[in-house]
Amino acid sequence: MEFLAVDTETNGRAGDLCELTEVGWVLVGGGELHDQGTSLVRVERPLSRGIQRFTGITQAMVDDAPPPEEVLPAVAERLRRRVLVAHNASFDRRVLKQAFERAGIDWPDPPVLCTVAMGRRFAPLARQRKLALLAESLGIQVDETHRALPDAVTCARIFCALFPKLCANAASLGDALRLLGPRRRPAANPQRRIPREQRPDLSKLPDDPGVYVFRNEAGQPLYVGKSVAVKSRARAHFCQPGEWTGHAEVVDYLPTNSELGALVLENRLIKEWKPTGNRALKRTDRWVYLVCRLDIPFPVLEVAGEPAAGRAVNIGPVKGRAGCQELADQLTSLFGLRHCGRKLTLREHPSLYGQMGRCVSPCLGDLDPNAYRRRLDEALGMFDGSDGPERLLARMDAEMQAAAAERRYERAAVLRDRRERIADLLGRLGGLVRAVHAGSRALLAKHPVKAEWDLFWVAGGRVVEWGPLAERLPTLVADAERVAAAPTPPVVKPEGVHEVRIVSSWLAGDEAWECEVAPGADVAAWVEQVTGAGAGLQAAA
Repeated sequence: MEFLAVDTETNGRAGDLCELTEVGWVLVGGGELHDQGTSLVRVERPLSRGIQRFTGITQAMVDDAPPPEEVLPAVAERLRRRVLVAHNASFDRRVLKQAFERAGIDWPDPPVLCTVAMGRRFAPLARQRKLALLAESLGIQVDETHRALPDAVTCARIFCALFPKLCANAASLGDALRLLGPRRRPAANPQRRIPREQRPDLSKLPDDPGVYVFRNEAGQPLYVGKSVAVKSRARAHFCQPGEWTGHAEVVDYLPTNSELGALVLENRLIKEWKPTGNRALKRTDRWVYLVCRLDIPFPVLEVAGEPAAGRAVNIGPVKGRAGCQELADQLTSLFGLRHCGRKLTLREHPSLYGQMGRCVSPCLGDLDPNAYRRRLDEALGMFDGSDGPERLLARMDAEMQAAAAERRYERAAVLRDRRERIADLLGRLGGLVRAVHAGSRALLAKHPVKAEWDLFWVAGGRVVEWGPLAERLPTLVADAERVAAAPTPPVVKPEGVHEVRIVSSWLAGDEAWECEVAPGADVAAWVEQVTGAGAGLQAAA
């Protein structure tokens, strides 16, 4: 037999969002290494800074790389009539199979051997089975890691080192596959892969951002999805078929110029059509919110994964629940708000926080709700604009100086420590901590490749109007004046919660261009600065 040691690098995302960024291979035969090769692969979604630092593969490198349709046929040809060898082979096999499916290329489905399983069985004294550590335990020198070709070479050398022991325990390839096969039991009812000739025609779908809709024979929507490359993403559904894929007869699409446009449109169509294949609009971020629901006399600050519906103030999004909870605790103590839950239990004596002066003790039953509300409004007012964190720290500086001037040095020391802690928290939380309802904004979201943009008008965290920038240039100035003069909706309806989260998480987590829209704001100059659309803006003005 001949073996092909393969390693893949990805964009670091999980599940369907995982994309191949680099593939490397080494041909092994007769216990020796022969031909080798590698190629970068163009991706749909931008690479995060973390994965660029981890692998050394930059955004510019994958932008200049060939698309999967050009890289994968050569990989498929090398895999035919050979055994695929990889370290943690189930991962590399899944990445490659998903990439083949998206590119519309038949997966050769070679037999697979895993060097992790070989190390577990034939090198039991190796405590760590990560690629570099296992290689070093076998006396193999490793000079470079986390790139496809060097890792494929290391994998091939591990395979050659353990190959004699494999031959001693397995007389044939079938014996080797059974010996090193997964210990997990197969699924009781594995879903059958739908043959290509039985799938809907996907050839007319574009490789651009947008929303795609799978429909049954009667035209009813079965599934609504979104992607920055509609054709590739739609193909991936047939790699791991769902309950609805066997009933899909046709697929259509609605194009957008940006990923944010696709996210907003997908959310609205799912809410309107309720397709059977969309179980729910799943969360795809790690953001949480500091929320204050105003439906009780003495509201409290809480941490939630979604913005609160109804009359509420939502601050964030904030990355990390622990940091957000600590910020809520610090604000609650600073402004003397309730530390207990939403249900208020009357007491005869102040709670522990009340005795320490960190709560105004509404649980005693003698506090005017309006007095408590003034404190709450003061705390929440710190996040009414983009400069909220700075205003909060400035307020604490003023209180600390006043306490020192009055020779209340213990109070000043407490405020100093709390100020340092809150400043550290705001720094770790990214600094973008503000109420989602604060003001109106204009957002620009760019096409991943082309010089095309979507323009969004946002009020109360929700998109009130949006569309291609080129179509909205003639009415840009009038639209800005109308949005600036419109009142901000005070209530988030339950059906609007997902859209608030989508927009606010996009602003916090991606490279976003935004402009506060207030009376007199020069939105046209901002758009021209960001996009360079000077001629169209002069006509609009």
